[in-house]
Amino acid sequence: MNYGWAPTADGGRDLDLSAQEEPDRLAINLYERTIDGTDLSGRDVLEVGSGRGGGSLYVARHHGPRSVVGLDFSAAAIKLCRRHRVAPGLQFVRGDAQAMPFADASFDAVLNVESSHCYPSFPAFLAEVRRVLRPGGVLMFADFRPTEAVPDLLAELRATDLVVERHDDITAHVVAALRSDDARKRELIGAWLPRFTHPAMRRFAAVEGSTSFDGFASGRTSYVVARLTAPTPDRHHPRKDLAP
Repeated sequence: MNYGWAPTADGGRDLDLSAQEEPDRLAINLYERTIDGTDLSGRDVLEVGSGRGGGSLYVARHHGPRSVVGLDFSAAAIKLCRRHRVAPGLQFVRGDAQAMPFADASFDAVLNVESSHCYPSFPAFLAEVRRVLRPGGVLMFADFRPTEAVPDLLAELRATDLVVERHDDITAHVVAALRSDDARKRELIGAWLPRFTHPAMRRFAAVEGSTSFDGFASGRTSYVVARLTAPTPDRHHPRKDLAP
């Protein structure tokens, strides 16, 4: 589950999806916007914070990787994924984003969508990403922060020797997705969850009128996507000074 991405009047293109994938269009859109054309064919891919596994499964089915590993701290999530998210080369592992259970230089690409704001130490996570990436490997990152904290986020990204190749503010597209998905989320919350949980779940799902939705809509919260690349032996200190 993620907040999703939708086209706006300022741009963006929807995907061609199967009928089976259509209910997850907005969430899949966000994954594609985060991947942003990165070639994952034949690559070893790690998703950190894989949650219920839908994103890892989508990547395994549609991007032609050699392998996909979904890493999550929740034992219950990993159990669910191992039972229901099945594809060639796909596996799920329980572990900590700040102390990943993998050898150095294990992956060609790391995907991290909408979970880093939960980590006690974002720099510790980035250090682990750097450790498990192979030379020339790619971090594809998406998450939100209070708008006033975005400069700090970008500074933390640049404090590593990963190259910030690009970053974009996609808040308007996230707000468009939240508006588009609002009725469906309200219906699911009402149908499946006890009434006493509804206020908290509306905030979690960022339905319209919740403090989380209002943060995005008012500009107090910003959603950022970025692509970073690990240095290669002949490119050890590449350019890192892209403007916000």
